[in-house]
Amino acid sequence: MKTTLRAIGTVMIMLGCMTGPALATPLPDPAFDEKGDAGEEKIVLAGGCFWGMEAVFLHLKGVKNVVSGYAGGAAETATYEQVSGGSTGHAEAVEVMYDPSQITLGQILKVYFSVAHNPTELNRQGPDTGTQYRSAIFYATPDQKNIASRYMAQLNTERVFDKKIETTLEPLKKFYAAEPYHQNYVAFHPDNLYVTIHDLPKLQALKDAFPNLYVK
Repeated sequence: MKTTLRAIGTVMIMLGCMTGPALATPLPDPAFDEKGDAGEEKIVLAGGCFWGMEAVFLHLKGVKNVVSGYAGGAAETATYEQVSGGSTGHAEAVEVMYDPSQITLGQILKVYFSVAHNPTELNRQGPDTGTQYRSAIFYATPDQKNIASRYMAQLNTERVFDKKIETTLEPLKKFYAAEPYHQNYVAFHPDNLYVTIHDLPKLQALKDAFPNLYVK
């Protein structure tokens, strides 16, 4: 899928009609958040191709590690080739490990909804289409579900976006790490055309919109 998109992207750039993702949408702080105690927590987020999602969260203060992978389906179908077909129930996702004393789940979700992806797109992100590219928060605890659901309700009530948020809240059954060549893909392939068009602008938007959270 991405190989085809890279080819299409090349043609569109030559025609002068390819643009990157929209600038970050300004969002309010979550009215309800976790306490911010020191330690380590994990949240699994999906929002299109995991390359750009991973890159964004790797540059957040307080994030210890990010792993690209799959969530929402079964172990026997958690491979890139199968997930790309869109019939396994998986979504491309990232597992974000963070220290709540430095960055809270609410702050992570603020970045997630504003620069990491477009939460108003249903089963797609930009040129990538299918349920494997859906916007989803895979919660592991009732607190995670509560914080995420209340923040989405807040954003919808305040009409931050022109369209409704399509992000689903799904219980995390299991997270499966993707193949090694997908890990930290943007850092290793900054000249990849797909990365240049769709992922590097997200990093610039993160730097511009969240200078106090951005780290190199």
